[in-house]
Amino acid sequence: MLRFDIVTIFPNFFRETFEYGIIRRAQVAGLVEIKTHDLRRWTTDKHHVVDDRPFGGGDGMVLKPEPVFAAVNELTDSDARDYKSGTRVVLLSAQGRVFDQALAKDLSQCEQVVLICGRYEGVDERVAAALVTDEISIGDYVLSGGEPAALVVVDAVIRLLPGALGSDTSAVHESFSKGLLDYPHYTRPTEFRGLKVPDVLLSGDHAKIARWRRDEALKKTRTNRPDLLE
Repeated sequence: MLRFDIVTIFPNFFRETFEYGIIRRAQVAGLVEIKTHDLRRWTTDKHHVVDDRPFGGGDGMVLKPEPVFAAVNELTDSDARDYKSGTRVVLLSAQGRVFDQALAKDLSQCEQVVLICGRYEGVDERVAAALVTDEISIGDYVLSGGEPAALVVVDAVIRLLPGALGSDTSAVHESFSKGLLDYPHYTRPTEFRGLKVPDVLLSGDHAKIARWRRDEALKKTRTNRPDLLE
């Protein structure tokens, strides 16, 4: 079973979020366990302060290293980066490696993934330097915090767990799994507002359908994501 531990200053952000669809079914089936943790639990002052002003000046506040280190050490039952095999500690940050399907597949093979949700102007750099195994961004834009990114990572990874989807081949044929975008999909009715389902999909000729899907996947990738073809 894969376990996600999400460290955040807003645990209520995730309330009921994981109670729907594939994520819920995966939990019920015992494929994954998801726990959220309030970072303030690992503070030692009476006001439960988790942030402070940055050295050198500048706007905003920075998450302090002490509670983050304490949280990860407790959740992984180990000192910094002395983790058991199958454990990854991920900092969700705009400065991280861009999250993709290959990384999602990599994380799906772990036993424990700790997700640290950044906030404010970021997290003390010593967390990235000495604590995390991966620093991940979900795209080239800035969010108010790592919580939405955590949702994206959890969803993408759970879909790749064996048994999580209705079909064992569903994830194999999705976009990015083979380097291309997915081919177009159609369902009933065969004609809607003058738009018809391609005849080849109604032909019953599976070889022709496979070739058509391959060609359409290439066409869509060339139009929407030519960088993938490179």
